[in-house]
Amino acid sequence: MKAIWNGEVIAESDDTVVIEGNHYFPPNTIKKEYFKASDTNTVCPWKGTASYYTLEVNGDKNEDAAWYYPEVSEMAKPIKGHVAFWKGVEVTK
Repeated sequence: MKAIWNGEVIAESDDTVVIEGNHYFPPNTIKKEYFKASDTNTVCPWKGTASYYTLEVNGDKNEDAAWYYPEVSEMAKPIKGHVAFWKGVEVTK
């Protein structure tokens, strides 16, 4: 799977975990140069508290377009630290 935004592949993995229709990429498969930490957090009742990244690609920003769970509930262990995308990021084979 590939995550693409603003013409660049920002993550690529053959080992994503799919939960609720989202592909979660292992943390070592994202291109960290495009990811900037955000202060945003949200809470999922069964996964835990999500943290976000803002994407910066080719001079453009996509605020809070990637999220991950640094700590997870027992049920969400397979996605601990993995990164998922929204806000126009294309995830494709």
